[in-house]
Amino acid sequence: MEPHDAVDEESTLVLRMIGRTVKRWRDRLNMTQAELGAAIGYSEEQVSSVERGRRAPSAAFLERADEVLGAGGMIAALCKEAEEARFPKKVRDLAKLEDQAIEICAYDNSVVNGLLQTQEYAKALYGMRRPAFSEEEIERLVAARMARQEIFHQQPARVFTFIMEEVTLQRPLGGRMVMRKQLEHLLEFGQRRDVEIQVMPTNREDHTGLAGAFKLLRLDNGETVGHSEAHLINRLFSHPKEIQLFEIRCGIIRAQALTPRESLAFIKKVLGEM
Repeated sequence: MEPHDAVDEESTLVLRMIGRTVKRWRDRLNMTQAELGAAIGYSEEQVSSVERGRRAPSAAFLERADEVLGAGGMIAALCKEAEEARFPKKVRDLAKLEDQAIEICAYDNSVVNGLLQTQEYAKALYGMRRPAFSEEEIERLVAARMARQEIFHQQPARVFTFIMEEVTLQRPLGGRMVMRKQLEHLLEFGQRRDVEIQVMPTNREDHTGLAGAFKLLRLDNGETVGHSEAHLINRLFSHPKEIQLFEIRCGIIRAQALTPRESLAFIKKVLGEM
């Protein structure tokens, strides 16, 4: 993800609104930022950053501020908005589509799909980005990625299919311990009845996925949308001809990959060799 994804105009407006609200209640009590910080367990600089709209406050910050400032729930009610503002816009948009999906099919050719990533693996990926993200940006992006995984615990249940290249399992991104944990995570999810994981072997002589990674989302309203991301390009597809192309490719890629049972056996083998 590139710099312009870390903060967007919509998030900025929300954070400024939250900051103004906190400041307004603090001013009513003639309390300084340092005094508020001491009362709720945060530094003066953190309070200042929140009030200026530069920092997304945690739920704990807002709930404690609400209590100390006697806001009667007016500040605590902003927790949801603050949480969503922590995430880049394209992550929020994708998460909304995933929430509406009844079936998700994803093909990945370089890294494990974000919905299946462990926190350590995701942190390692964002840490490799050049120019480098700040620690605060990495924390924000990892939190956004982990939040998307709540979809696995929502009802009604969905159908998930993940096809990944063999190399995504063998490249020890973040180190061997991080990768071992990631492989164990894949094996755990591969046992779920709503998740199918397939591996595309490197030695295949015929491969339909060479155009790159993509995702298909069948929505509960009957529509299907596609999503693709590479470098500075992040696109959603909805034109029938484009969706038809993705559906054809997805079907062929699944046929060319190992079956789910064979894939789990392959992942176990890679784990044993790591």
